Amino acid sequence: MIKVLIVDDHKMVIEGMKLLLQNHPEIDVTDTALSGEEGIEKLETVNPDVILLDINLPGLNGIETCKKMIELQPNVKIIAISMHKESSLIKLMLSNGAKGYVLKNAGQDEVIEAITQVYQGKTYLDDTVNEIIVNTVTKASKKSQQSPFPSLSRREKEILELILEEHTTQEIAEKLFISFGTVETHRRNMLIKTGARNTAGLVRIALEYELHR
Repeated sequence: MIKVLIVDDHKMVIEGMKLLLQNHPEIDVTDTALSGEEGIEKLETVNPDVILLDINLPGLNGIETCKKMIELQPNVKIIAISMHKESSLIKLMLSNGAKGYVLKNAGQDEVIEAITQVYQGKTYLDDTVNEIIVNTVTKASKKSQQSPFPSLSRREKEILELILEEHTTQEIAEKLFISFGTVETHRRNMLIKTGARNTAGLVRIALEYELHR
């Protein structure tokens, strides 16, 4: 029996994953966690074989959570579960110990195949993710090769520019006609991409490497 731990901050996602896996005779969803910190706490008590780990977690993000989990239990197999299709985030998860990457819109067969393959010691990328990685390798730009950080999206650069101008999250939301939560999500993604621990660190890195240009 493959023991699975699901770590995601959305209860609906967790319940959906449990439904996908509940009837499989060789997979048992042993426990769930709503944050990276809670997932790490349950690591020793649950002792899972495979962890389905969201990237965009509150507090300790999925990349740092993955890294810490591997440090604590080097043999645990981690599959990133995310809506993010950016090659930079995929590579960050894989470089920090994840053995698989599956998009949240994946079907039952893909999720089961991912769990089975990583449990057997293989690496699993679903078809969409694999195509993204291949395209990135074959079409790598000079800019991405020269920068030590992943490239930012147009919207992320817009938000970063306003952060550098010392606008608050609410002011940024109003200026760009987007929600407060959307601004915070983009900010969190930029922290993940740059490895910055807070907004002050993000500002320092942005100015030093001109990430907002």
